[in-house]
Amino acid sequence: MLITQSLKLTLARVASFTALTALGAFVWIPLPFTPVPITLQTFFVLLGGAILGRRLGALSQLLYLGLGGLGLPIFAGVSGGGLSRLVGPTGGYLIGFVLAVYLVGRMTQKKKATLWSLMLVMGVGEGVILFLGTLWLACLLKIGMGQSLYLGLIPFLPGDMVKLAAAASVCYGMQSKLITSSNKQ
Repeated sequence: MLITQSLKLTLARVASFTALTALGAFVWIPLPFTPVPITLQTFFVLLGGAILGRRLGALSQLLYLGLGGLGLPIFAGVSGGGLSRLVGPTGGYLIGFVLAVYLVGRMTQKKKATLWSLMLVMGVGEGVILFLGTLWLACLLKIGMGQSLYLGLIPFLPGDMVKLAAAASVCYGMQSKLITSSNKQ
């Protein structure tokens, strides 16, 4: 089978965002009152959606979840991976990565955007991650929504706003190169 240069580049881009998400998991801050740590992952998830587009972005996150689910130690704050991590306290956030990257990719597809519109789109993606994570946490821990918001949403809002603004800024700065050199999937 002949692998074209274009396919090699596409695979490299997908693998890069898979790796960046994994590296983002190693930048984590545990919080004493919640089982969910602060990580750098959402920065790469949001940026991946805008750069790779909906399908390749989703593929990068599915690959991340698959590799972690197979046991690679690439999830935040753990010495091992495995399927138990996907159904643990952070499972909703991890699943949210796939939906968020898809939505960000869909909403930024082949459009030159303003910084504010990128921030809004990435805010939607971040909202999806936080919503699914908080909902999953409530179900898993069998707690009410008030407690779930305290454990899974409120502590993350300030940092997540900074990460989405940074991701939008990077994307905005790269935008002309991305639109002309990339054929988003």
